[in-house]
Amino acid sequence: MSEEATAPSGGAKPGPEPSPKPPASSPAPEAGKAAPEDERRSDGPEQDGPVSESDALRSLAEGSGTDDPERSEAQRAGAIADLIAQRLSADASGTRIGTLALFNDTVSFGGGFHTDGGRGAPRRGGGSVSALTSAELTDHTELFVPPEGYDSALATLCERRLLVLTGRSGSGREAAAVNLLAEALVLSGAEGGGICHRLLDPAAVLTPGWEPPVRNSGYLALVEDGPAGARDFTALPRHLHAVVAALRAHGCHLVLTGGQDLAVAVRGDGGESVPEHVLTPVDPLAVLERRVLGHGAAPEARTRLHAELASGGVVDTLREMPAARHAARLAADIAAGRDVPAAAAALRDPSDQVRAWFDRHRNPEAVAFALAAAVLEDSGYLTVAEAAVRLRATLATPEPAPPDVRFRDRLGDEQQWIRLDADGFGPPRVRFRGAMLGQAVLAYAWTRLDGWREPLLAWLRRLLDHSDLEVRARAAIAAGVLVWADHHYAVHRFLTAWAAETSWPLRQAAATALGVAGSRGESAEAVWELLHGWARGGSSARQRRLAGTAANAAGGLLGRAAPERAVAVLHDALDRDDDWGTLPSVAWGGVHLLHQGQAGPLLDAYLEWSEPQDLSPMVVKSLSAFLFATSRPYEGGVDGPVDGVPGVPLLLSGLPAHRRAVGELWARCLARRPMQDTALLALRDWIDVYADEGRPGTLDALGGLLRDIAHKPGSHRERLAWWLNKWAHDRDRPSRNAALLHRRLTAPA
Repeated sequence: MSEEATAPSGGAKPGPEPSPKPPASSPAPEAGKAAPEDERRSDGPEQDGPVSESDALRSLAEGSGTDDPERSEAQRAGAIADLIAQRLSADASGTRIGTLALFNDTVSFGGGFHTDGGRGAPRRGGGSVSALTSAELTDHTELFVPPEGYDSALATLCERRLLVLTGRSGSGREAAAVNLLAEALVLSGAEGGGICHRLLDPAAVLTPGWEPPVRNSGYLALVEDGPAGARDFTALPRHLHAVVAALRAHGCHLVLTGGQDLAVAVRGDGGESVPEHVLTPVDPLAVLERRVLGHGAAPEARTRLHAELASGGVVDTLREMPAARHAARLAADIAAGRDVPAAAAALRDPSDQVRAWFDRHRNPEAVAFALAAAVLEDSGYLTVAEAAVRLRATLATPEPAPPDVRFRDRLGDEQQWIRLDADGFGPPRVRFRGAMLGQAVLAYAWTRLDGWREPLLAWLRRLLDHSDLEVRARAAIAAGVLVWADHHYAVHRFLTAWAAETSWPLRQAAATALGVAGSRGESAEAVWELLHGWARGGSSARQRRLAGTAANAAGGLLGRAAPERAVAVLHDALDRDDDWGTLPSVAWGGVHLLHQGQAGPLLDAYLEWSEPQDLSPMVVKSLSAFLFATSRPYEGGVDGPVDGVPGVPLLLSGLPAHRRAVGELWARCLARRPMQDTALLALRDWIDVYADEGRPGTLDALGGLLRDIAHKPGSHRERLAWWLNKWAHDRDRPSRNAALLHRRLTAPA
């Protein structure tokens, strides 16, 4: 780019006056000064047809302030997407699991139990029963690990003859019940050690005149999980006296066992009289150890076993899936000499867990909370619960009054794969136990629950308008997971519509979704092809918005992994003849790419695109995008992908690494208008605002950059000297840094 003819000659020296005649055609504009009202366009860059150069440059200047909520949203969404994408790309079996409470099942200990042996045929009127087999009794009692509070529960059963034992599904409640009955019968001196029967119709005990079918027996009543199974037992407090009297009269004991719904049912009116015990989970590792080593294992054997379990992934599996049945299954694999690490990995597979869960749970309440947790994982409980209630409303029949929904009460039964973590003094956070379970839940619901796809998408779209930025960002990430399931369907069903919206947050959501979708190797190529297609589109307002979304997406996670492809998308979006409407989006995409640690490829591209150094559109656009990047403070932190200084433009704090390219681009921008005015404003901000906020030595590095520019052919030295001197003696805002840099620049070599 040739310099302005009015620039000072090569031998000119600054005069002694503080306000000499400027060497450029006009002085630099004042920061923040808007264009005259009659020069503004009312329709802005959203109009159909090409956008003018002045509109685009004005839009870029107006978006260069530090207080930009759209930029903050992009940064936040990108940071969250980054973390999620890293988890998604990790091997589920190798993912480190954080702190977990070990909820567990138990198996029961001890007991002189016998099968019926043909004695005591059940009488009529007592309900259907089935005697436990010898194998079932042995499995439950031989290697039982008693949970905390077991002795107290046994004492209650012996005294009251009836016990309501509640615990989550898979917690070992059946095994604990069998052991309690066995010991209670032994302690009561039942003839022959007692017999254990299953009561096939648990609610039969509530019928008037009920009597145990077989004397001197233990009765196990398994109440089905869910409100329907427990509903009848709201009447237990009223019938308690009669049931207990019948058990005493026939020398019998009864354990009713079930989940949270049974616990709620028996705590109704008069519930304080019901003997209830809440099962305390047992460490699954203790269950596995007992089943592998038996009673009284030597310390060396235990140490050896624990080392094998830790190295084989079994410990992580049982922390993630803390159920006694899983411990028993892995113990059987060890005893049979199978490949235990492979068995643990298979047990932990998120797809299998999700499929099994959806096979058991179809009710809208359970599914709604699972999907809300999948989208908003790591959010506060109230945020997730609110979203779940709204999704449930779209899946269930309309109700005349607000539903009595208590998700927290049901987490232990229906949602055992979800935990509530209390982090310090903040609200509890909703988290899946497995790192990839949330994504598997979304993919399953999207591909298998065909009737729910439409309400799911509508609900997700509403989350993108949520007042909480984190909710909006996570909803966009969830959309990216849906793209994996069927790229073609997602693009035509919702992604393109979002990317072409007039709403910036929706376009940002589409860009975030594409970044997540493209983070997987099998979908990356399709995502890049889509971005190139959008970037090369026409000049209508809709096609321009698509090109802008492509530029935004290219500068995010995708650009970190493939910077050359990202730069190519930015080029396609920028090189659109006389259409300037994509310039702001490309400039933002370039800033995002810088903040992803890809300054080198981006600066090389700006150098190549502005190589003609004339006033052609591509040159002006490229240099405008560069100047925009020089004005954007770095908003990352210590964990960001680059080593930047928060609050300081990355191109300034990273000068030592990119000084040659940055110097050449600055020189091209300072050479003439229309770039010169903007460049001088940005340069003064570097000198007066950011140099003192950077690392020690930033001002020295900036001085070196100015010397590099001054040594280039043309009037660069005279121009820089004039402006540094002007800023140093500015009547309203004198600059000490400019004075120092002026002395260094003009000092004899």
